[in-house]
Amino acid sequence: MNRRNREWLRPWEATIPPPAPAGPVAQRPTYRQMVRHLRSEANAGRMLPFVIEYRGQLAGQLTVAGITWGSMCSGHVGYWVDREVAGRGVMPTAVALAVDHCFRTVGLHRIEVCIRPENGPSRRVVEKLGFREEGLRPRYLHIDGGWRDHLVYALTAEEVPGGLLDRWHQARSGPPRK
Repeated sequence: MNRRNREWLRPWEATIPPPAPAGPVAQRPTYRQMVRHLRSEANAGRMLPFVIEYRGQLAGQLTVAGITWGSMCSGHVGYWVDREVAGRGVMPTAVALAVDHCFRTVGLHRIEVCIRPENGPSRRVVEKLGFREEGLRPRYLHIDGGWRDHLVYALTAEEVPGGLLDRWHQARSGPPRK
């Protein structure tokens, strides 16, 4: 699936920046190293990696990362979806499920999603779910060979007392009939 989606995801996936003149050369981790890192961070309570399935097939990935405890109790969400299932409500549903898990089970208070301004489909995911746009982070992440600006979207537990999945289902079904 990665090969099939490589060109479609390339403009949005993080890349390793070039090394500083006196710094070490960073290399893209192997798949095994990536899995080891995800497990280590999850075991330490700093990350929640999820696989997304659609009709029994791998359809994407969602990760709640940068989990911070103490007075902050927050994390940020990153995700990607297979081009073959994009536009079918898979990603908004996955984000809603993950956010509900973070708020109701894990005990986080705030979730952020940072998205490149030109990534319209990803922005629509969080806008459909009612995330609030908070501003711009200039040159926030190294993506596709350069430091790219990102819009910050956020949501707190108080904003979705009935759960984000319930709000998403209500938004999809439209206003109640009279």
